[in-house]
Amino acid sequence: MTMTEKIFARASKKPQLSPGDNVWVNVDILMTHDVCGPGSIGIFKKEFGEESKVWDREKIVIIPDHYIFTSDERANRNVDILRDFCTKQDIKYFYDIKDLSNFKANPDYKGVCHVALAQEGHCRPGEVLLGTDSHTCTAGAFGQFATGIGNTDAGFVLGTGKLLLKVPPTLKFVMDGEMPHYLLAKDLILQIIGEISVAGATYKSMEFVGTTVESLNMEERMTLCNMVVEAGGKNGVVPADSTTFKYLEDKTSVPYEPVYSDAQASFLSEYRFDVSKLEPLVARPHSPDNRALARECKDVKIDRVYIGSCTGGKTEDFLAAAKVFLASGKKVKVPTFLVPATQKVWMDVYTLPVPGSGGKTCSQIFEEAGCDTPASPSCGACLGGPKDTYARMNEPKVCVSTTNRNFPGRMGHKEGQIYLASPYTAAASALTGYVTDPREFLQ
Repeated sequence: MTMTEKIFARASKKPQLSPGDNVWVNVDILMTHDVCGPGSIGIFKKEFGEESKVWDREKIVIIPDHYIFTSDERANRNVDILRDFCTKQDIKYFYDIKDLSNFKANPDYKGVCHVALAQEGHCRPGEVLLGTDSHTCTAGAFGQFATGIGNTDAGFVLGTGKLLLKVPPTLKFVMDGEMPHYLLAKDLILQIIGEISVAGATYKSMEFVGTTVESLNMEERMTLCNMVVEAGGKNGVVPADSTTFKYLEDKTSVPYEPVYSDAQASFLSEYRFDVSKLEPLVARPHSPDNRALARECKDVKIDRVYIGSCTGGKTEDFLAAAKVFLASGKKVKVPTFLVPATQKVWMDVYTLPVPGSGGKTCSQIFEEAGCDTPASPSCGACLGGPKDTYARMNEPKVCVSTTNRNFPGRMGHKEGQIYLASPYTAAASALTGYVTDPREFLQ
């Protein structure tokens, strides 16, 4: 069996499973946030009763992160609904925010759910993690099954801790070769999506293996798995190894048991890439599979750069951007918005020294380069949001972004144009005012 099949088999207490089998799976963690939480809670109450208790108060993680720093009353009310439910149900992991004027005054507040799940120790090899958000697949980086589900499914899981799932077939992606110093995991996943299209992995598992994948740190593996849904994937998965175990050492005390694909496991197809030959990429508007080399887009004039989100707002992403700004010694030519994913990432931006900078932090380098001050941690403008969302595209502008989707209207304005790129390429583009290959600055 493949990794995903083995995780399903264990979670459904079946000795053997094949793609296409429908099984009742026991859920280890259910995550919901402020956008889908109220709907899921409403369905739970309607189907199980107003006074019903959830299946397990310690296996539900509730993370406000989407529409937080806004004066929109409906958005604010969503967080209130979460708070009332968590208080009544005594939910152990509710990362609340009450003071919107200063996120640091909220010690429990985390920020972007997919990054917070990892940082707070809710991601573990071999487990099943479901979330009411399509990018829940990010957690597959830990060698677990993680996928997004709808509010109806989540309402059912809240009451039972189970879900009927179909076993997906697995596509295998073998990535070998030394990663060039100007590439990041974002380039790898844009390469794959460009290769197989936004429908190329529909209801399939995407398993990432090879020496390149083994060399990636956890946050880069998260980037890889984060965008499998942009290829239609059910889940993405990276086999757990010493990098995984080391990351988890100080994050969780819950015992876990990794699983691995058998040597004779059956894969639907296999794709091979020599990563040493790849170049920095972008996804042009208006689709994540509209792949182009960054250098082919050098005449595309841009209006702004956005660095943030579950895909491109992690600590490693900001370190990468800072590296480009540091190497250039120049100032940005367009407004450059920085939105750390979580409170911990925000702290890292202000405290971690950037390698080779003589002790400077990311925030100092960003300030010297003329970027906007790092904003409060949240999903920010990645998905548009209320009109007063920080860095939202309220006019039809051209943006290079480290986010995950570039459909019309995704970051706000329907006529906005979004070029998806790595933090290297985003920072390089900020320095020139055009879509720019980061090799111009990373010698």
